[in-house]
Parts: sequence; C-alpha cells; structure tokens
Amino acid sequence: MKLFELLLVVLTLASGLILLGEKLYFAKRRAQRAGLLDTEPVMVDYARAFFPVLAIVLVVRSFIAEPYKIPSSSMMPNLLIGDFILVNKFSYGLRLPLNNAKVVPFGEPKRGDVVVFHFPGHSDNDPAKGENFIKRVIGVPGDQIEFQGNGLILNGEPVTYDNKGLYAGHNGQGEGSSLLVEHLPGRTHTVLETDYARGQGQWTVPAGKYLVMGDNRDNSDDGRFWGLLPEENLRGKAFLIWLNCSGWFCKDGFEPSRIGTAIH
Repeated sequence: MKLFELLLVVLTLASGLILLGEKLYFAKRRAQRAGLLDTEPVMVDYARAFFPVLAIVLVVRSFIAEPYKIPSSSMMPNLLIGDFILVNKFSYGLRLPLNNAKVVPFGEPKRGDVVVFHFPGHSDNDPAKGENFIKRVIGVPGDQIEFQGNGLILNGEPVTYDNKGLYAGHNGQGEGSSLLVEHLPGRTHTVLETDYARGQGQWTVPAGKYLVMGDNRDNSDDGRFWGLLPEENLRGKAFLIWLNCSGWFCKDGFEPSRIGTAIH
C-alpha cells in the first residue's frame, strides 16, 4: 500500500509538471520555431490523458475514501479474511498522503469505532512498523481500562456481555469460540473469545492516545501487547464492506451476501 501511494503521488506530480511546462514554455517555443501545426511530444499526450485520472484517484484516496483488504482473522466475527472495505479518510481530519500529517483537524475517534492506522510497531526495528492495521477503539483519552479474564472494566464499571453460544467459524477460522455481544457505553458489537485469555493488563489512556483491540480477542496482536496508539497514526474509520473475495480471482471463495454490509 505504501509503495502504491508513493507511486501514485509521483506519477500525479510528474504528469502535472509536464502539462504545466508544456503550457507555460514548450508550446510557445514550438509555435515560434515551427508553427502551430507542430505536433506535441508523446510524453505530453500521455500526461494530458493520465493526469486527470491520477489526480482524481489521488484526491479520492487521500481525502475521501480508501479501499483496504482484510488479511487476518483478528477482527472476526465482524470482518472476515477476504473482506474488501472502505475507509472514511475525513472522519478524523484531513491528512496528507505519504507522511499522514493532519492538515485540517476535525473529528476524533469514538469508543467502538473500527479504525485503520499505521502500526506503531513492537519496536523501532519491527518490519511491520508503518503497515496498515485495523482494530476497534476500546479506550479514548481519559479512560482507565482493565482487561482480565476476557472481560473489560471501563472507568471502574464492568462491561456487560450477552453469550450467543459457539461461533460456527468461517473457512476454518474461529470455529468453537464463544460468540459474545459486548456492550460498550453507547456502542454494541460482537466479539469472540476462547478459554485461553490473552493480553491481561491495565491502562490509563492519556491525551492523544487510544487503546485498540481486535474483536477476535484471543487471536489479535493489538494495543494490549504493543501499547497505546498515537493519534497521528490514524488513517480513517472503516464503514463499509464492498466485496468479499478470497484468493486470486476469487478462486477460494466469493460471498455476495457481504457486499454492502455496514461496519459497526
């Protein structure tokens, strides 16, 4: 994704600069030297054809909505491997491509939001540092959170759960886990848990940080293990599943029922 973003920015700038140079200098020079019937260079033709498309894609992808594919089971049962999702890029402020710097601040993550972010890494040498991850916001600035025995205690109050029985699984993932409805204040969503609870601990969330967890609680590498998420790492809020397709050309499965599913 980072390579594609870099390539998109470079191609957009290059084609734009070619067109600008053509308009301000090279077209006039050719007209003076060879007359108005002199043909444009092939590079200018390509830039004229591709620049509008590249610019639109860059603007939409950077500031409006960006597609992602779910690669792991950490957000089951709500997001499945092979789900293609859309992420609202202006929910938490407008950010520049490449460096993710916020240029127009507005909106903050709310408890229960499903967010995409640049992984801060377990260490500075973590090869996954900077990659796109997706988790759910559990703690916002000012929260005190305790996670013990697969149960959350939020600001001194235990979070309640409804047990919906055993999860049937999806493509061999999550089968036999307990399916629970978790009632965060003002937000309700499903989670999975097993008999092997992981990630016990306590956290106080300071300003500018968030505690994020996967919905597949015992199969998620999240903030319980690598710490609190800095606000500047946020990419946007996941809001829609637009396709589910596993494997090249959907050879491992296609689930039309998931198309258009809202992410809660």
